Amino acid sequence: MQLSERHLEYWRRNLRITALLLAIWFLVTFPPIYFAQDLSGITFFGWPLSFYMGAQGALVVYVIIIGFYARAMNRLDREYGVQEEL
Repeated sequence: MQLSERHLEYWRRNLRITALLLAIWFLVTFPPIYFAQDLSGITFFGWPLSFYMGAQGALVVYVIIIGFYARAMNRLDREYGVQEEL
């Protein structure tokens, strides 16, 4: 099946959004784990920053990522006319 230029542009934009959000996910997940001992010296709301990032901070960012992805993809789907009928 040959994809039109419009389909390819849709998928390029989709992949760009996904790659950006995966990069944010990586930065929120792995550096706090890797640098946990160094971050323990910094306190945030009375807790070590490494603990806060693992217990609360990362989860908040994950929910924001999910919400942003849903909103961005709905907008992109409407723009390219491939939205789902409800």
